Amino acid sequence: MALRENLAAYALRGLTSFHTPGHKGRPDMQPGVEFPAHDLTELPELDMLHAPAGVILAAERRAAAVFGAERTYFLVNGATCGNQAMLLALAAGGRGGPVLTDRRAHRSAAAGFVLSGLKPLYIPAVVHPDFGLPLGLAWPEKPDLRGLAAIHLTSPSYYGTVTDIAAPADTRAETAPDTLLFVDAAHGAHFFGPLFPPSPLAQGADAVLHSAHKTLGALTQGAMLHARGRGLRLPLAPALEMLQTSSPSYLLLASLEAAAEQAEREGLRPELREEAERLRAALGGDLRILNRADAGAWGVSDVDWSKILVNLRPLRAGAEAAVEWLRTEGGVEPELWDGENILFLLGVGSTAADVRRLRRALENLVLQVKHGNLPRGDEGDRSFPAGAPPLPPLRLTPREAWFAPKRSVPLAAAAGLIAGETVSVYPPGIPLVMAGEEITPEILTLWRAMSGARWQGWSGRAESTALIIDIL
Repeated sequence: MALRENLAAYALRGLTSFHTPGHKGRPDMQPGVEFPAHDLTELPELDMLHAPAGVILAAERRAAAVFGAERTYFLVNGATCGNQAMLLALAAGGRGGPVLTDRRAHRSAAAGFVLSGLKPLYIPAVVHPDFGLPLGLAWPEKPDLRGLAAIHLTSPSYYGTVTDIAAPADTRAETAPDTLLFVDAAHGAHFFGPLFPPSPLAQGADAVLHSAHKTLGALTQGAMLHARGRGLRLPLAPALEMLQTSSPSYLLLASLEAAAEQAEREGLRPELREEAERLRAALGGDLRILNRADAGAWGVSDVDWSKILVNLRPLRAGAEAAVEWLRTEGGVEPELWDGENILFLLGVGSTAADVRRLRRALENLVLQVKHGNLPRGDEGDRSFPAGAPPLPPLRLTPREAWFAPKRSVPLAAAAGLIAGETVSVYPPGIPLVMAGEEITPEILTLWRAMSGARWQGWSGRAESTALIIDIL
C-alpha cells in the first residue's frame, strides 16, 4: 500500500488526536490557505524568507508583538534548526566559552554543539519517582556562571513540566550579566495569558524557540525563533540561512502567520482546562496523573495542564496493551507511551468534547483492566531508574567526538573508554552517555542492566558492543 493510501485510510478511522500537530486536522485552523494553489516559490509579491522586506517581514513582526519578542524569525525546518542556529550564532558571534546545558535538551541541541564546536556543561535531570521519567531539572543552588557563553534550558519539557526560568535569569543578571540565556520552549508556544505559566521571554530569556506546530495551528515543521535584548546581537539570520532550505514552503510560512493570529485571538480555551481538571479528578484514584500538586518538588516549578501524563502503575496495567485498546476501542490516539506512561497532548484544535471522549476512554480502560480483559503490566525495571548515576565526565567536545576515529568493543569492556555515540533510552530520550563522555563503571553497570530497554543511538545493540573513540 502506498504512503498516500495509508494516510487516507488512517484519516478515515476518525481517531481523536491527542498528539501533534496542534491543529488536530481541523481545516478551520488554516483560514485562507489553499493547497496546491498556494504551494508557491519566492515570487516578487511574496517576499523572501532569508532577506524579508515585505509580507514575510510584516508577518514576523506581528508574531514578535504577539509573543513579546523584539525580533521573530519564521522557521520552516522545524525547531531543530532553531536550536542549532542559537548555538552556531553564539560561536560565530565570538562567544567561545562553555554553555551550561539542560541534560534533557533535545538531540538538535547536541547537533548544535557539533556544528558550533562549543563545549556543553550539563545540568542533571531529576527523575520523578512516580513516573520514572526525568521531569525536573537540578538547577544548582549557587551556580558559578562566570566565563559561560550561555545557558541553554528546556522548558516546558515534553511532558509538560516547567523549569523556573526566573531563577537562572536573576542569577545571570547578578553575577554574569554578559551570559546569554536561551530557552528551548518548543512545547510551550501556547504559554501566554492567565491560563498558563509565564513565557520564558517574559522571564528574561534572550532567545526562545517555539514549535508552533506542536500546540498551535501551524503545519508540521513550522516553528519560530524569538530574540530580545542581548539575543539581538547574535548573527541569527546568517545562521538560519545556512541551516534552512533555500526553497521555503509558503504553505508553512502562511500557517505560521495564521498560528500567531490564532494565538493572539484565542489560544487554548478555558473550557479545555476545566475538562482536563475534571478528567484528573475523576481518574486520579485509579491512575497517577501529573497535576499541579507535583509543582514544587523533583525539580519541577510548575505544570502545564494541557499535557495529560498518565501513569498506569497503580492499576498494574501495561501501556502497550492499554494503548492498543485506546486506539482500537476508545477511539483516541496518544502522543507517546513507554512501559507504564501514556502522554496525551491538547492543542488549539482540541475541543471540550475531545477531552470528555478521552475521559470516557480512560474510565472504560480502567474497567477493562479491573475485569481482567487486559493483561497486567510488568512490574520490573523502569526505562529510566530514579537512582541514575552521576553524569560522566566530558573528555571531548561533541564536535571533537563527531570527527574522531571510532571502533567497536564488547560492551562489557567499555568502562573507562570514551563514548563514540550518544546513547539514550527512548522515551524519554535523555542520554545515558553522550559522545565524548567517559563510560564510567557506574554508567556501564546501568547500561548493561537496562539492555532490554528501548534504545536510541546505540548502533551495537544487537551485538552488545559499544562504539568508542579510538584515541592513540
